[in-house]
Amino acid sequence: MTDTLFRIEWRATARDDLRGIVRYIGKDNPTRAKSFAQELRDKTQALAQHPELGRKGRPGLPDWLRELVVHPNYIVFYRVRLEERMVEILRVKHAAQQMP
Repeated sequence: MTDTLFRIEWRATARDDLRGIVRYIGKDNPTRAKSFAQELRDKTQALAQHPELGRKGRPGLPDWLRELVVHPNYIVFYRVRLEERMVEILRVKHAAQQMP
């Protein structure tokens, strides 16, 4: 795309999703929960340079919605806002959950 970085912005629903994941993991392993949350956030940082890294086109979802598999069990749903040079992180879902 371009060498100019995009800003990563987590929406409230995505932050809530991540907190729920951390709470769930934290029931069994509080230390892992904290490091797991950081790993997921770190993986989304690649979108700043490569906003189209994830795929699009899941049937039944809007064309503008993209998804990035950040862990075998977790998918980040996001939108690229070219005009604002921003990537909006919209949801973080377990692969077994109903999509956004």
